[in-house]
Amino acid sequence: MSPALRGLLDFIEAWWVELVCGVVIVAVVPLIAGYVVLMERKLMADMQARLGPMRVGPHGLLQPIADAVKLLIKEDIIPEDADRIIFWLAPVISMTAALTAMGAIYFGPSFYVARDINVGLLFVLGVSSLGLFGIVLGGWASNSHYSIIGAIRSTAQLVSYETAAGLALVSGVLLAGTLRIHGIVDAQKSDGVWYIFLAPIAFFIYVVASIAETNRAPFDLPEAESELVAGYMTEYSGFRWALYFLGEYANMIVVGSVATTLFLGGWLRPFPNVQWLNFLDLLPPLLVAGVGAYSFSRASTQPVPVQKQFMWGVALLCFTIALILAVPLFPGPLRSLLPGLHGAFWFLLKVTAYIYLFMWLRFTLPRYRFDQLMHLGWYILIPLAIVNVFAVGGAMVLQSEYHWNRWIALGITTLVTLVTALFLLHIHDKRSEAAGAAPPTTTDSYAG
Repeated sequence: MSPALRGLLDFIEAWWVELVCGVVIVAVVPLIAGYVVLMERKLMADMQARLGPMRVGPHGLLQPIADAVKLLIKEDIIPEDADRIIFWLAPVISMTAALTAMGAIYFGPSFYVARDINVGLLFVLGVSSLGLFGIVLGGWASNSHYSIIGAIRSTAQLVSYETAAGLALVSGVLLAGTLRIHGIVDAQKSDGVWYIFLAPIAFFIYVVASIAETNRAPFDLPEAESELVAGYMTEYSGFRWALYFLGEYANMIVVGSVATTLFLGGWLRPFPNVQWLNFLDLLPPLLVAGVGAYSFSRASTQPVPVQKQFMWGVALLCFTIALILAVPLFPGPLRSLLPGLHGAFWFLLKVTAYIYLFMWLRFTLPRYRFDQLMHLGWYILIPLAIVNVFAVGGAMVLQSEYHWNRWIALGITTLVTLVTALFLLHIHDKRSEAAGAAPPTTTDSYAG
């Protein structure tokens, strides 16, 4: 065997898990993003007492495939005076940044691409922030006033709220004492508590900032200029236009994964250190089997034979997955698979719940005006995040230097932060009254 071939085989043997996960991310995430869109449309329809997409495939499940085919064959228009190379490259940058950021995320103790980077969280934040260049370059390369104004607004919004999100994450990093993704989860396991309970204000700030960072409603002003133009994407069409949305939904997965890792215990089940709650290990197979049983019971009520067959297929798939999740619970050689399989289940369940929160807020809250959006970021969230960092740091000093109980120290500093938040809101209301403007809770649209 030649040395080159031998080296290649050694490389594959050492890194095959990372290579497989990388291929899965590149190949599967766009498909997942398409079905997240379908889930969003179904949830929106359910909240509005209608069915949503139902015509393409059983229960409309082939709708994302139909949308992808339509976008691929749709006429791709490039403005005559646009910078063609940058116009083509800009959406690729946004999508690539989102997919690359996933490389450092652990989707469970056994499912990852990059091995435990010592600055893993910093890598995720830094690489995902590069997507901003795709927005700026897309607006500039379009050679359109609408696009460049939308790009400027998006840049201002993302920079503002990424600052608040970064400061919120600092609070969690202070508690964990490391930037390693695996180390953050291990710290929560050793502490016996998810950091959402130790730093609830930091989690709230990160949720709000991550919504704005991904251009989601009610902070999607750059893409919803009074519903007439699409901001920095105004001149885009076809598959290039779709790449921006794929990047947006991939970023939703990234911010949900970061929140899950830092605040929600990562791949840990609830109360992992409490021995008498070990029966919670039964929940993954039981929950999946419950979905299968529900699908089986609903199959007979479907009006079309293909829909009945599909529901039976879903039930069979759920029962198969439940069996796979249940096998490691029994003593035997497969017992070692329990942390990996169940860890991936809990992680994906938490990320799904986080993305559902994004959708629920979109269907519930009206849009802010752009001046209100920026005011919320710079005058309320960023000062509050700074105060919260000092509060968490102060609580840690009280614990380590003066031997205070951690819960008491963090409880007192959290109350201080809440008082600061009320003070900031009071100052904001006073300024709004003095300026004769409506408070940020108004539903008026931005018109100027």
